[in-house]
Amino acid sequence: MPADAFLMSASHKPAGDEHSGLGTHEKALKINLDPLRYGTFAEIGAGQEVARWFFKVGAAAGTISKSISAYDMAVSDAIYGRSKRYVSRERLQNMLDYEHNLNLERLRSSRGDATAFFAFADTVAARSFQGTDECHGWMGVKYQARPRDQDSQIIIHVRMLDHENSLQQEALGIVGVNLLYGAFVFHHKPERLVESLLDNLSTERVEIDMIELSGIEFRHVDNRVMSLKLVQLGLSGAAMFGPSGEVLQPSEVLRKRPILVERGSFRPVTKVNIDMINNAHKRFRSEPEVQGRPVVELMEITMRNLLAEGQLDLGDFLARADLLAAAGKTVLISDYFEYYRLARYLTRYSNEPIAVTMGAASLRDLFKEEYYSGLEGGILEAFGKLFTKDLRVYVYPLQDPSSGRLETVENITMNPASNSLYRHLVDHGRIKQLDDFDQGVLHIFSRDVLRRIKDGDAAWEEMVPPEIAEMIKQRRFFGYRDAEAVEVLSTL
Repeated sequence: MPADAFLMSASHKPAGDEHSGLGTHEKALKINLDPLRYGTFAEIGAGQEVARWFFKVGAAAGTISKSISAYDMAVSDAIYGRSKRYVSRERLQNMLDYEHNLNLERLRSSRGDATAFFAFADTVAARSFQGTDECHGWMGVKYQARPRDQDSQIIIHVRMLDHENSLQQEALGIVGVNLLYGAFVFHHKPERLVESLLDNLSTERVEIDMIELSGIEFRHVDNRVMSLKLVQLGLSGAAMFGPSGEVLQPSEVLRKRPILVERGSFRPVTKVNIDMINNAHKRFRSEPEVQGRPVVELMEITMRNLLAEGQLDLGDFLARADLLAAAGKTVLISDYFEYYRLARYLTRYSNEPIAVTMGAASLRDLFKEEYYSGLEGGILEAFGKLFTKDLRVYVYPLQDPSSGRLETVENITMNPASNSLYRHLVDHGRIKQLDDFDQGVLHIFSRDVLRRIKDGDAAWEEMVPPEIAEMIKQRRFFGYRDAEAVEVLSTL
């Protein structure tokens, strides 16, 4: 996928695009009038808000084979099998598989040559009468792009932000129509498909924090890029994917789990990065409130870091992601440059302890008051939000290259205006020094490693884990050239 296509924002669609500016009514009607499309709507939890659009605009008889709402849990289990949770990806997948296969079994022989079948499903928890539920849901479509074609599939996770049940239902219906229209019309332009999900809505009403495209039409799509697109467009504040490149839904990974985060550029992953996270993990697990609990480790890259050179370089992003995957790490891409916003995001999903590990230089930056000028309460308001729950900061030492002096929690020099606040947090155990570090790697800095890679200085190989060095050389990440290429260039 070309970078310029990816960077195209929702407000800068191609001139003359016949699909630009279509309302939800027009999208639903276009699908109903398309003789190719025929399928099932199965919706649980918030009424049949998506199917309702297709009935309302007319001509639905040519599109809808069946509409079902297996709202009762016993009925749902009888049709789709049991699931641990009813609002879950597992339940959604069972619904999609069952309904799509049923259409194919019943109708393929009679009309398969002229019909592209689909199954749309959602399972949702909208605001309840008591108003206390987490308002979110899973939504997807499994479909044929053309008659007799192999299947393709799109799955998304939606958070509904309206405060009234009726408005949440309305937003859900619009997203569903957008998803179906995108699947049918934009399957060959996945970046446009993602952009179109928010048509006729705003990020104040819905958040889409996970998307996965799979099957024959999306065989060349990298879902990590699609996840990044969600964050870039503001559809979500963060996106997550695992060591195998699989897209993860944050609440399913973080729910009721202690969380440890290391923020960095990871360009590339160095021995310091690994030593820091391992050291912090060991310390975190030793805390009484964490002992015996499985800890979620996240390596976080902010959008600000990815855009540090002005434009988003997809090759650079995927290189970092691949290297973190090679190290076995889960990656979080976030739009939360301020740590208090990151903390607020994480506490949305877990009420367990949270730890952030950072170097001494980053700790000093954390106390710079200019970062909080936009808050009425300044740094005090920010830190009130950052440390409001059971969050602690683990600090990795910084070694002065010339003197060899270690900068630690105890001897770091803070701005006099912030020093009392800093000492208060240290004294109350919110900021802690990491002690079991590898002194032999403290001289390593990512920017130095990157410079050596580009300059052909082989010393960089000893500064990164062996598996990282091997991948950089095999895939020629970050401008790597082997010794022979460097020698040829030096003679020119």
